Amino acid sequence: MKITDIRLRRMKTIESIGEIDPAWPGPIMTFRRGGGAFTEIEIDDGLVGIGPAVDPDTVTAAKNILVGQNPFHVERHNEKLGLYARGRVYGGIAGYDIALWDLIGKVSGQSLSSIFGGGEQKITPYASLVSLGEPSERADLAKSLVEAGWQAIKLRIHHQTMREDIETVRCVREAVGNSVSLSVDANQAQSPTGWQPGVRWDYLRALHTARELEDLGVLWLEEPLPRHDFDAIGKLNSSTSLAIAGGENNAGVHEFTRMLREHVYDIVQPECMVLGGITPLRKIAGICEAFGRQCIPHHGGGDLGVVAHMHLISTWSNSPFLELLHEPPVGDYRHRFEMFVNPPVVEDGMISIPDKPGLGVEIRPDWIETD
Repeated sequence: MKITDIRLRRMKTIESIGEIDPAWPGPIMTFRRGGGAFTEIEIDDGLVGIGPAVDPDTVTAAKNILVGQNPFHVERHNEKLGLYARGRVYGGIAGYDIALWDLIGKVSGQSLSSIFGGGEQKITPYASLVSLGEPSERADLAKSLVEAGWQAIKLRIHHQTMREDIETVRCVREAVGNSVSLSVDANQAQSPTGWQPGVRWDYLRALHTARELEDLGVLWLEEPLPRHDFDAIGKLNSSTSLAIAGGENNAGVHEFTRMLREHVYDIVQPECMVLGGITPLRKIAGICEAFGRQCIPHHGGGDLGVVAHMHLISTWSNSPFLELLHEPPVGDYRHRFEMFVNPPVVEDGMISIPDKPGLGVEIRPDWIETD
């Protein structure tokens, strides 16, 4: 059994939906049906594994590493790809790594959930809102999500003043009641340095915000301070009973080991598309379990990365939620999932794990560009 080819496949843009200005620093987000690309890895019996898109400039290097090799040697492949074909975040080696795991499942005739040890058939997603919004508008949107069956919602809070942040959460809590899980994201850890555009929190603002959020029944406060300010984040964590979460932009297993050893976060949120695939993500989840902490991965890029996360989370006892970017109508998660023949769907606040071999999803053939 040998790898014979690696391809980057383009998809047709079926429909442009619209744009949202995200709460975090970065360009306007465009939402569409179709478009973009995905990665294929083929083996000598004709089976093909699929993964998220990779940087086109890395394909030649990846072929040099993988062609002629056994796809099951995924740990060694991940190490070599990370050195010679790293690429950009959200276009890096995660696409190869996930495609290899998809192949392993297909060769074995088992879903990745089964390959990883078996688990729940359904898990709980939370609607991760994209924009900052105003308090009354966020409350109306949250109420509509709950009416649609969602059981958990994450808000963005980094308005010009703390008063506006707390007012947003208060309005949403009043609109949805106490039966819905609410978490909040301050988006203060996007930059690897101590500066980024937008409103910046200092330690006192983070502390006072956390104490206000305790009274509103919030599950966690996410990324309240700069990414690598572990000392300040740990101090904040020890000063509040509210769970502190983060880690989506941290790129190494060693960083998460330090976070856990020094109790920087109660909840770690690694991201397969940043780490280089689900191979390192599985290791981080195991370390979290050893430290008695929750591991709730970041959103996974919106399509194949999310499906990979679904399989992992279904097998972890320390991961109660799946993050889904979802801000309807423009930012509806279903726009990205429509690339699949058999898209997972949130029903009654739960989402089912695909049970076919590998990732268990298939790209719609009529959406794939022909060469």
